[in-house]
Amino acid sequence: MTLQWFDYVGFFGAALIVLAYFLVQAGRLRGDGYGNQVLNALGALGVIVSLVLGTFNWPAFVLELAWLLISLYGIAWGARRRRRSRMFR
Repeated sequence: MTLQWFDYVGFFGAALIVLAYFLVQAGRLRGDGYGNQVLNALGALGVIVSLVLGTFNWPAFVLELAWLLISLYGIAWGARRRRRSRMFR
């Protein structure tokens, strides 16, 4: 099996998702925190790149797309929440 650059991007993306999960479980990141959401979004994007440029798999693509969209929603929701809390200080 010969790995291409996009395979490494996919492995790195999967590692970011697992790292985010571990850091939340270890109490190093908040589940609703910006760092967790960014790690998940970048990880999902990496896996999507590897799927689109490599061997495509619909179920994995749909899962990672959902993961990315939920992470982006979390980033936007958190930014809105932080902006509101600054207004009421």
